[in-house]
Amino acid sequence: MMKTSLFVLLGILALPALAQPARPVVIAHRGASGYLPEHTLESKVLAHAMGADFLEQDVALTKDDVPIVIHDIYIETISDVAQRFPERKRANGHYYALDFTLAEIKQLRAQERVNPRTGQPVYPNRFPPGKSSFQIATLEEELQLIQGLNKTSRRVVGIYPEIKQPAWHRKEGHDISRIVLPILRRYGYATKQDPCWVQCFELDEVKRIRTELGWEGRLLLLLAMNRKHPDGTSAEAWFTPAGMMEVAKVADGIGPELGAIVSGSSKATRKVTDFVKHAHAAKLIVHPYTLRADDLPKFAESMDDALEVLFAEAGLDGFFTDFPDLPVKWLTARGLR
Repeated sequence: MMKTSLFVLLGILALPALAQPARPVVIAHRGASGYLPEHTLESKVLAHAMGADFLEQDVALTKDDVPIVIHDIYIETISDVAQRFPERKRANGHYYALDFTLAEIKQLRAQERVNPRTGQPVYPNRFPPGKSSFQIATLEEELQLIQGLNKTSRRVVGIYPEIKQPAWHRKEGHDISRIVLPILRRYGYATKQDPCWVQCFELDEVKRIRTELGWEGRLLLLLAMNRKHPDGTSAEAWFTPAGMMEVAKVADGIGPELGAIVSGSSKATRKVTDFVKHAHAAKLIVHPYTLRADDLPKFAESMDDALEVLFAEAGLDGFFTDFPDLPVKWLTARGLR
């Protein structure tokens, strides 16, 4: 009851960030993951302090059905699980979160993402792997942290949970959406007026969340270009005006890769596509992923150049970034915040 009351009291502060297209929003991709290990609570605190509008939570389940915040359904790339539980990998070499209880997950040391074949960091100039002490957080631990920060800062930062591979979870005997949605409701995220977007790559699950599971909050369909989604569908089917109208029957937003917004392999050859125009015609918010200062898209020569084309030319409603402080500063300097 107290949690719901907090959002009734402060929720009005979040409304400008949720309207289309009141102002562009900055979504902290796995937190401030350009500076601290992804999805750690420390990364979320930093992103909150940097002025992000939303903090992302990728959600997978443990063996005892506790939602935890990790990007993949397996954990060897962001923890020391291979050293602590070497015998627990499956035949394909992965250590799945679903094979570990929460008590076992809490024994692990979270770290910067590494390539499991080489043991080297994916982004070598980020936080050094194996340094300091970090943990994998539960969804509830993170929601409590964010709401606590919202109270003390008097600023409502929203949440952006992704339901990770729900079809795979159900095949393994666990209904992740049916577990996660009641937790969100319990913490005051239940309607389109609450500062929350639920996202998923599987259109069938987006439909199920809206209909069978009765979710009344905001929903976003994620799109992966040039590869199959976990449910076997292809993103390109939804790039057309007709496809987007179909998505809009159940979703409020659409989240493609940046390449769907701006094509081209250099600044000289780049071209803003019709993606945003078609999405807005279908009344869909557009939140693409992921802008990284240390891994810029080929169409941009610098972070400022990327921000200029994405916001000023393409007209995005917001996007995911590992470096939330940079677009916050850019937008603030131009009077867009």
